[in-house]
Amino acid sequence: MAMGPSGSGGGPPVIAEVEMNGGADSGATTVRATVVQASTVFYDTPATLDKAERLIEEATGYGAQLVVFPEAFVGGYPRGSTFGFGISITIGNPKDKGKDEFRKYHAAAIDVPGPEVTRLAAMAGKYKVFLVMGVIEREGYTLYCSVLFFDPLGRYLGKHRKLMPTALERIIWGFGDGSTIPVYDTPLGKIGALICWENKMPLLRTALYGKGIEIYCAPTADSRQVWQASMTHIALEGGCFVLSANQFCRRKDYPPPPEYVFSGLGEEPSPDTVVCPGGSVIISPSGEVLAGPNYEGEALITADLDLGEIVRAKFDFDVVGHYARPEVLSLVVNDQPHLPVSFTAAQKTSAAKSDTAAKPY
Repeated sequence: MAMGPSGSGGGPPVIAEVEMNGGADSGATTVRATVVQASTVFYDTPATLDKAERLIEEATGYGAQLVVFPEAFVGGYPRGSTFGFGISITIGNPKDKGKDEFRKYHAAAIDVPGPEVTRLAAMAGKYKVFLVMGVIEREGYTLYCSVLFFDPLGRYLGKHRKLMPTALERIIWGFGDGSTIPVYDTPLGKIGALICWENKMPLLRTALYGKGIEIYCAPTADSRQVWQASMTHIALEGGCFVLSANQFCRRKDYPPPPEYVFSGLGEEPSPDTVVCPGGSVIISPSGEVLAGPNYEGEALITADLDLGEIVRAKFDFDVVGHYARPEVLSLVVNDQPHLPVSFTAAQKTSAAKSDTAAKPY
C-alpha cells in the first residue's frame, strides 16, 4: 500500500510469551501492518500519549491490525544532547547542567508497569490492535530504552529492554539482559523486536530467529540510507517481515534554547531544520520493499503482509533450520535476569533472627 501522511518497573512480563491467541482472527493469512513515523512531544509524556492515541486511531481507520512506533517514542530520544559531556568525560567536572537535563529526562520516562502502560493497554484494547511501542522505561533512578507489547484485548504482554545502548546512549541508559528477548505467538504471527543498532548484532538476531520470529519489528533512531541495507539483509536472513519505525523530527519538536541545546552541529539549528528525516520502511521476507522508506515528514507507512511469503522464503534459506550446522556452529542464550542485588530465603531467615526489632521501610 502507499504511504499516507498522518494527521497529526522491571518485573516479569504479565503474560507468557506463548499462546497469545486472543483478539484477532486465528486464521488470518494476510496482516495489515502500519509503522508510525512521528515525533515525540519532548518532555511532555501526557501529550505524547495523546498523540499516540490519535495516530493509532488513524492507523486502525485504514484497517491496521498491528501498529509499530519508533524507538523512545514515549519519553523521547535526546538528539543533540550530550548531558553535559563532551568528547572526553572528566569525572571531576560536576556537569551540573547535564545532571539537570537528566532530571527532566528521567521525569518524562515511564514506570513499567505503571499508569502510562495501563493507558497504552487501554488504547490497544479500544482500537483492537496489536501495539508495539518504543518507550524510555524508568526503574528507580536508572532508565532503559525498551519496547512494550500489547494485544487487542487490552493486555500488556511484556517488554524488550535494549541489550546494548550505543555511544553516548550508555551515559543515560542501562543495559538489558537475556530475560527480555521475547517473541510472542499471536494470531498475526510471531512478533518480536530489537532496537536500533542491536539489529547489527548477529547473535542477538539469531536468538530471535531461534524463537521463530515472523514479524520482526525494528524501532530505530538511525535515518541513514545504509540502515535500509541492514533491514533488507535481516528480512532475507531471517525469512521474516521487517517493520522499521523511526521518528521524523524538526528542531522545533524539541524545547527551544537555552532549555534544550543541540550540540555537535556547529551552531544551533533553525526551528524548521530536520534533525531526523525518518526512513521508516516495511520489507518482505524476499527482500522486497513493501512500503517506504519515507524521508518527507510524519507519516503512517502501511502494507499488507502475505504470511505465505515466509514459507516461500524458508524453502531457500532457513537460518536456524535446514541451513544450520549445529555440529559446527551453535548459540547458547542466557535468558535469566541479572539483578545487582538478590536475597535468598536463608538470608532473609537469618536476618530476621538476628534483628527481630528491625522493621522494613
